[in-house]
Amino acid sequence: MKAIFANFCAPKPMIKLLIGGALLVVAAGANAADFKVAFGSCAYETEPQPIWDDIIAKQPDVFLFIGDNQYADVQYDANGKRVSGPVTDPKRFKEAYDAVSAKPGFQTLKATTPIMGTWDDHDYGDNDAGKEFPLKKESQQAFLDFFGFATDDPIRNQEGIYHSKIFEDEGRRVQIIMLDTRYHRDALNKRPGPRPEGFGSYLPTADKSRTMLGEAQWLWLTKQLLMPADVRIIVSSIQVVAYEHRWESWGNLPHERDLLYKVIEQTQAENTFFLSGDRHLMEISRDVGQKNDKVPYPMWDFTASGMTQKYSEVNEANSFRVGEVVRDTHYGLVEIDWAEDIKQSKVTFTAYGLGNKVFDQQSFYLSELSFN
Repeated sequence: MKAIFANFCAPKPMIKLLIGGALLVVAAGANAADFKVAFGSCAYETEPQPIWDDIIAKQPDVFLFIGDNQYADVQYDANGKRVSGPVTDPKRFKEAYDAVSAKPGFQTLKATTPIMGTWDDHDYGDNDAGKEFPLKKESQQAFLDFFGFATDDPIRNQEGIYHSKIFEDEGRRVQIIMLDTRYHRDALNKRPGPRPEGFGSYLPTADKSRTMLGEAQWLWLTKQLLMPADVRIIVSSIQVVAYEHRWESWGNLPHERDLLYKVIEQTQAENTFFLSGDRHLMEISRDVGQKNDKVPYPMWDFTASGMTQKYSEVNEANSFRVGEVVRDTHYGLVEIDWAEDIKQSKVTFTAYGLGNKVFDQQSFYLSELSFN
């Protein structure tokens, strides 16, 4: 750990973090030309988490904990057997979050790096749950306590945990939008009968009254996309682009996925891409309309899901996949290399395994994420 702490003792350039109009000056990464976002999801709090040391060594400007940050709905019986089921006692949320907070690596990260988060189903309280989950209000308060929201923050009285922040770096503005795909989400269509091998439990619905985000969050998102920003990162706990696997994804509510693309286009929100988790795998997807979707410009979705994952093979379809698909312990890193002409700025996605082994890397220029 000495080497890691030594890195943090070195002088570092400053970035500005805008929170509710107030400025917080924080240390930036070692290279002032780069803005670095590390992210991950699906971390069993009962398992060792050595991945934190690797993340810390990268000195990200912000870390995004994007869902299944703990598994409150997974416990162990007297015989040590894993038992899953909906959380019925609100105390369980704090117990699970406290286990994460006790991880030495997470403690170090928290002391040195801004952290943002959203939830997915297991930390929310029940597998694949949506708005019907009865303890969602209690789950929300436990989430907000863990991520350090003030007791008088308006989000405490909001229905759902969606929020955003803008980071200023070298005169550029990076907007990070954290969606909530649980609190307001309507029921999904369950597949009748047994599911085919390699496919999940759900089928797309034609019912356009069903929502992923809820009316208030959709209005909020539209307003966020109208704010001035040079780069926008939309974080969804579930995949936006990939859906052929038929597990949870935006593709189960195809009209909502279409609306997300449409809102980006209508607000003229250039330089926008997605980060996602949930799937216990790593893959990078790119939608250029190959499945007849109407895309505002190429839609990139970097999925990093499995911070305590054991290796296993992946065999499922994804027409949007660019590069490799990996199921093993990993996290994601997004690096933005600024250029004088914003359109020439470069974005690099890298998926790292333990020991910072590179599983995949894809790059593109912001000129690709443009309406012109």
